[in-house]
Amino acid sequence: MSKHWNGWAGKILWVDLKNKSCKIETLSPKLAYGYLGQSGINARLLYDLAPRGMDPFDPAAPLIFGVGPLGGTLAPCSGRFTVTAKSPLTGIFGDSNCGGHWGPELKMAGYDHIVITGQAEQPVYIWIDNDRVEIRDARHLWGKDTWETDAAIKKELGDNTVQVACIGPAGENKVRFAAIICNLARAAARTGPGAVMGSKKLKAVAVRGNMGVSVARPGQFREAVAQAVEAIRNDPLYEVASTFGTTAITGLAQMLGFLPTRNFQQSWFEDGEKLRGEILLEKYVVKHKGCFNCPVSCSRYYRVTDGRFAGTAGEGPEYESISALGSKCGNSNLESILHANTLCNRLGLDTISTGNVIAWAMECYQRGIITDKDTGLGALHWGDHEIIVELVEKIARRQGFGNLLAEGALRAARKIGGTELVVHSKGMDYPAVDVRGTKGMALSFAVSPRGGDHLKGLPMYEVGPEIYAKDIKEQLGIEVTPNYWLEYATKPHLMRWHENWHCVVDSLGICKLEGIALKPLLPVHFRDLLAAATGWDLEVPELELIGERIWNLERMFIVREGIRRRDDLPPARMFEPISNGPAKGEILNLEKFNQMLDEYYTLRGWDQSGVPTKEKLLELGLH
Repeated sequence: MSKHWNGWAGKILWVDLKNKSCKIETLSPKLAYGYLGQSGINARLLYDLAPRGMDPFDPAAPLIFGVGPLGGTLAPCSGRFTVTAKSPLTGIFGDSNCGGHWGPELKMAGYDHIVITGQAEQPVYIWIDNDRVEIRDARHLWGKDTWETDAAIKKELGDNTVQVACIGPAGENKVRFAAIICNLARAAARTGPGAVMGSKKLKAVAVRGNMGVSVARPGQFREAVAQAVEAIRNDPLYEVASTFGTTAITGLAQMLGFLPTRNFQQSWFEDGEKLRGEILLEKYVVKHKGCFNCPVSCSRYYRVTDGRFAGTAGEGPEYESISALGSKCGNSNLESILHANTLCNRLGLDTISTGNVIAWAMECYQRGIITDKDTGLGALHWGDHEIIVELVEKIARRQGFGNLLAEGALRAARKIGGTELVVHSKGMDYPAVDVRGTKGMALSFAVSPRGGDHLKGLPMYEVGPEIYAKDIKEQLGIEVTPNYWLEYATKPHLMRWHENWHCVVDSLGICKLEGIALKPLLPVHFRDLLAAATGWDLEVPELELIGERIWNLERMFIVREGIRRRDDLPPARMFEPISNGPAKGEILNLEKFNQMLDEYYTLRGWDQSGVPTKEKLLELGLH
């Protein structure tokens, strides 16, 4: 590699909060070529810096921010960054992907990664202004919510264009599913990185960069960008995604019968029509919004103008948030969901885990595991939107019953009972898909290295096979049948392919809505964009091999922590039949699931306990 970097910024910033020191290190070509960037390099750094058994709140535990080689370039949807740390929620591998504008700003300041260790004596924030890095006093910011923090830092620095990633009260109080928020609503939330940030007494990382990003072959890059944008705009789901964003999934989930309802007791919500994206668009959306350099602009600003929650305003919400704070809790009051979503953003909470832990508590109340005396709030009835909003506040501030829920559903259940009611994998709650009706996602959620998770191997091919049958055939050689989502056959092959390419997409710095999920961008687009940006020419199989290397590295991290086959099985509820809706009667068959798992392990080159073989690790260069 030449001394001049293209695509990559070529630098890692190391910050030691205990010693109040900073140093800049040149990015290793071995890391760049082996793991691409962003989530891939983050994972390698975490593996090397966080030994087995390290507590996520140990001052020495690393908190790592990363941007990919396409981040901050003209590549469409290249506004992503990844935060990686050992998860306070699960105790295993943790990372969280985020959009907005913070990631590109870090790249334009001249850094690919920030590695933060140590614990400050008093609250601080990091100020990065191109080559100048300062650790500043943040005692005046401690206790403020994320919106207040963002505004205060920008005022202090005298620049409203500064990009701020910060925590709210939830992170300060080490709620185990606390989020890091940038641009007021973009969240690095799953697995609880905000709690790690809070444990370090780090309130925010503010960035200003104007150094730009160079590419190796500008003309070729512009052509690759044009082809990628054309593919996005010509995708059959482009108009739907641009109009509704992920809220379009609400209607699809109802139609196919995978909308989680009342803590997954049902998979179809009788009031689901009230939560559809069309209702949100008609009554509350005031403007559309996109992340950095995005031709889709799938996000939306909303405002509630009257009623109990009048004055509520914010961005989103995503389908996941609507399900978590809505159908999972039996709540059809959309205005309360918007209000709770805004609260989660301001307080710094993962909406998925917040909604799930409340839904779990409601079922515990339904079954008599907890009573009014335990909650201190009275009854926890399904659909009580007032109590949902109140619990969001109490969780973030660890007040009363909220202090227990702030530990996450599985940890809370181990204290008071109801572990069989927690729908999770490896300690992290399931997102908004009832996998009894989508067999490939059942496998995906179960084997994900960070626990119950829809973004490590989300196979949108599975629920839209009639749209993408040609792609599935060309990419994987799989013939699609009419009810493909209900079948077990071919799913290990489907999932392995998706997981590999999701690792690539996350490491390049592209949004998954366009890269794999919405599926306009194909592996050839990733190859061409990377080659033109960096000057590094790879064939598609070589690029997928890097994705496979990253996936196996993340697996080895959790294997080192003791994860085995027993942890790759779905929760008990998924082996009960669906009780209502279009997928009524569907169930995960344990024998068939284990057959899928056997095949998946074999395809992965792992033994039947779920451990990568020595031969596979040597093949991938993971010596």
